[in-house]
Order: sequence, then C-alpha cells, then structure tokens
Amino acid sequence: MALEMRKECERCNSTIDDHSIAYICVHECTFCSPCTEEMNHVCPNCGGELVKRPRKSENVCLL
Repeated sequence: MALEMRKECERCNSTIDDHSIAYICVHECTFCSPCTEEMNHVCPNCGGELVKRPRKSENVCLL
C-alpha cells in the first residue's frame, strides 16, 4: 500500500507539492512546516506525533 501524498495542508490549506517538506501522522494527516511547528509536532486530529513526510525521488522505483 502506497503512502497517500496529499497536496495541501489540512490546517491552512497551503499547497504542498511532491518535493515540499511536509509532516504526517500515522493516519497520513498532512501539514506544512509552519503549521507543524505551531502545533508542536502533534496532530490535532489524533494526538499522534507529526514526522517529516518522505519526498518523492526524481527516479522511479520499480519494485
């Protein structure tokens, strides 16, 4: 199952592209860096830790 790469911050609705730094929780709630900092790296939806989302590589992984 692939990680869902959501395209906007759930708090401020700013655009997040595949190469932007974004933060997610275990439920894949997605937030931009400024909002994550303001929320002290805690997801407001589930209370879980927000960690840096992996960014897509320019190379395609063929597994």
